[in-house]
Amino acid sequence: MCLIIAPWNYPLTLTLNPLVGALSAGNAAVVKPSELAPATSALIAGLLPRYVEAVAVVEGAVEETTLLLEQRFDHIFYTGNGTVGRIVAAAAARNLTPTTLELGGKSPVFIDETADMAVTARRLAWGKFTNAGQTCVAPDYVLVTPAARDSLLSALPGTIREMFGPNPRTSSDYGRIVNDRHFQRLTRLLAEGKPLAGGPSDAAERYIAPTVLTDVPHGAAVMTEEIFGPILPVLTVRDVHEAIDFINARDKPLSLYAFTRDRAARRALLEKTSSGGIVYNAPMIHLGVPNLPFGGVGESGMGAYHGKTSFDAFSHRKPVLSKPTRPDTLRLIYAPHTSRSFAFIAKAVARTHPILGKER
Repeated sequence: MCLIIAPWNYPLTLTLNPLVGALSAGNAAVVKPSELAPATSALIAGLLPRYVEAVAVVEGAVEETTLLLEQRFDHIFYTGNGTVGRIVAAAAARNLTPTTLELGGKSPVFIDETADMAVTARRLAWGKFTNAGQTCVAPDYVLVTPAARDSLLSALPGTIREMFGPNPRTSSDYGRIVNDRHFQRLTRLLAEGKPLAGGPSDAAERYIAPTVLTDVPHGAAVMTEEIFGPILPVLTVRDVHEAIDFINARDKPLSLYAFTRDRAARRALLEKTSSGGIVYNAPMIHLGVPNLPFGGVGESGMGAYHGKTSFDAFSHRKPVLSKPTRPDTLRLIYAPHTSRSFAFIAKAVARTHPILGKER
């Protein structure tokens, strides 16, 4: 029996994706949808048990989740933030229950002067402002080299207008913030830099314009907290090496994105940083590749899923071995030991474990 605790930002997809893995591996499952997406939660609770006998749905908030975590499960799969992830991990530890924790983090973007800036700006704006930035693998901040900075900053405002029009508030393609608490949190972050684009907000609609910030202090909250909203800080770094130092001085991100044609820069980012995944010349698209495992490392999570990896996440590889009772060749390793039995053991070790055999 597995427990799947789903988030609110993609409430259907991030409920059903891990559930498919759990069911395909032969498990029954308890699903806990997010209370912050009540309409989707009610839909899941009404439809899923009707068509899938091996699934139960529990709706509710903290109290219900706490009660669920007190139960003994074979695996717990949680998607959300690190604060709740620690609570889930602590509860699972009481029963030594394995977990998959899909958490967030500040996914950086490195851009240098070798990038195609028109394409870069479009893909960056798409990745950042889809779902009003409320995506765990959305670009969180940009590290751009001096030679690329001006062209990037020139391209971004126009790209945002192309996607969402002169007033994104009226665009049917632009979302809103999930609730008042997150809206207030995000509006506080807006004051921590100079808006190159965007900036306006409206509490009545929970609307925050797609915003690009420059002149952001490294220690500002917008650079220390996961943003999870439509605010994109842009910082300047000398080169890829300073970018690597900047990334490594912070928690390991869920994703790292790089827009560069420089093979040495790509290799350095790959080999000298640690992240859940790395994508060159696009954000977020790795989620759509089923044969790529998706998961974090450190603060951005543990374990992975998607495709066959989902099956593996909810499976236990149990070895099965059957040895005939006759002839009983194991007698050569029974006590009392003789020079003949030692020679047999040494030969067996050398055959099955060549390194140990050489050491002997």
